[in-house]
Amino acid sequence: MGFGRSPQEKETQRYKMEKVTIRLEHEHSAKLLERSKKVLAGGVSSEFRKFNHPHALFYESASGVHIKDVDGNVYLDFTLSQGPMIVGHSHPHVLNRIESCMSKGQLFAGQHELEIELAEKLNRHIPSAEMMRFCLDGSTAVQTALRIARAKTKKNKFIRFEGHYHGWLDNVSWGLTQDEGNMGERHSPLAIPWTEGIAKGSQDEFIILPWNDIDLVNQTLAQHHDEIAAIITEPIMCNSGCVLPEPDFLQGLRETTEKYGMALIFDEVITGFRTALGGAQQYYGVKPDLSVFAKAMASGFPISAIAGKKQWMQLVADSRVIHAGTMNSACALIAAALGTLEVLEESGTHERIFRLGKRLMQGLERVSQETGQNLLVQGLGPMFHTGFCDLKKIKEFRDLRHYKQPKSKMFIQGLQQRGIRVIGRGLWYISSVHTEEHIDHAILMAKDTLNELKSSDL
Repeated sequence: MGFGRSPQEKETQRYKMEKVTIRLEHEHSAKLLERSKKVLAGGVSSEFRKFNHPHALFYESASGVHIKDVDGNVYLDFTLSQGPMIVGHSHPHVLNRIESCMSKGQLFAGQHELEIELAEKLNRHIPSAEMMRFCLDGSTAVQTALRIARAKTKKNKFIRFEGHYHGWLDNVSWGLTQDEGNMGERHSPLAIPWTEGIAKGSQDEFIILPWNDIDLVNQTLAQHHDEIAAIITEPIMCNSGCVLPEPDFLQGLRETTEKYGMALIFDEVITGFRTALGGAQQYYGVKPDLSVFAKAMASGFPISAIAGKKQWMQLVADSRVIHAGTMNSACALIAAALGTLEVLEESGTHERIFRLGKRLMQGLERVSQETGQNLLVQGLGPMFHTGFCDLKKIKEFRDLRHYKQPKSKMFIQGLQQRGIRVIGRGLWYISSVHTEEHIDHAILMAKDTLNELKSSDL
């Protein structure tokens, strides 16, 4: 019997009546938020949790593709906890894996056999994963990759792209803000700091460029290749509009980094295990030197991996590059990753996620046309983005200025009022336990929301 279907079918029956009920009351969440603000800065533990409608919400339970808040509202979930819940919330196989492991110990400050089992599994699935180390999140794994690249090439700078998110640490917290007046010329961008408090010298660690322009990359490297240790990129610009790579762009990065002897780093925190078991590098057939994985790796447990070709990872093996962490490879984290990957390894799982994602994308496009709206739906299927603009395609971060942000925000809020939970910036995720019924219900609620926006003249 497969892992993915029967628990979800039971969960669907459990929530069948609740999920179509529209409730606007969030009284208990509001009270908890006021209480929380007295002890948690801003009342939250991550900045992005502030921006629910009508305010940060508190949740009490989740199962399969549904999540319930403390006021009893049940949402059909397309946020999937910002992506990690690729096999759904509280998957029985994952929880059983964790429970079995936890009964034997939590953290040994030493090695255990399940680490080898997980590493061997990743080695089989991920094209570039000849060797690896486990970390706790994408931010630390990214910094490990950059450290390896600098050590091997003896160069200090890296190239990164506007709108690409590689964690919240200083040297990558630039170029994430839409500010047309301060972004500089396209061929020579200015990096805008994402937040106050960033070390001013950190902008000297990189050159930032618009994405999807291999000619500009090559021109830049022709001038600066003697300074550049690596190019780091999301294979799909998921965090900013879910923009797909132009044909031959990723292969172009591969060829130019090989030419100059620098590292090509894929940040697969989102694309890893979602586009394919081997990530976007498997899907697109481009093998980077180093890769970073997290999110969908372990069903919400804090684990990431820095993986790569032996010639690069050998610097870690030889202790020339120090990588450490007290909580790395804690027993429950490894067990969660193994359990998640075992569910994803089921035959047909990724085909199903792609098929349902495409069904939802096409349905949203259809109801947009039917309601006379300019909703642009863009992405691969397992993840995609919606927003309102008159362009037929978004190719890079600077194109995002064409989105009508107030209208896009109202669309997401309208969906939430109808029990459909989507990430505030318009990013949707599909899980292995969504069904056609869930997809069609979301399309119906989207049509209702679009009609409401139309009647409001937005």
